[in-house]
Amino acid sequence: MTDSASSISLLRATALRARRKMHAADRAQASRQITDRFLNSRYFLSSHSIACYLATWDEVDTNRIFDRAWRAKKRIFAPVINSRSEMTFRNLLPETTVVRNRFGIWEPESEFQIDPSDLDVVVTPLVAYDNACNRIGMGGGYFDRHFAFLRSRRSWLRPKLIGLAFNCQKIEKVTPNRWDIPLSRVISESD
Repeated sequence: MTDSASSISLLRATALRARRKMHAADRAQASRQITDRFLNSRYFLSSHSIACYLATWDEVDTNRIFDRAWRAKKRIFAPVINSRSEMTFRNLLPETTVVRNRFGIWEPESEFQIDPSDLDVVVTPLVAYDNACNRIGMGGGYFDRHFAFLRSRRSWLRPKLIGLAFNCQKIEKVTPNRWDIPLSRVISESD
């Protein structure tokens, strides 16, 4: 393991520990503040097609985003990791069945998927972030590979990648790898 990889692993472990140490009531209150900020943002209000992760127990709870999107008649999609370890985004409706994948993450069983360049906004999970909107994820690189076309942002104005995170996940500096795709914005309780 290189020094850079071991440094990222240490940062990931520290941020995960901080996130997991939050009390359930504090996590719920912070999730509500964060999702309120997102739901009142121009990113949500002007979007038609949104992708959003289905949260695990210790991540920012995204259920309100799905509920509000459905009520606003927006199209909403959730990430799915296929058998070739590639990420796609499949449509999620209130009646869509969701199942746990091999990583224990909820995914829709919908057949309809969307091209990533047709999305307006992608709400991304993250483990740690900095002021420059660099993120550390779980280490699989799925989002970075799927949205690699955004490296030439001059020609791609969408989707906007928005990270949702708790304040305790913020770190001083993430040194991005050449393949990392920065976020457009990170929304936390105070950012």
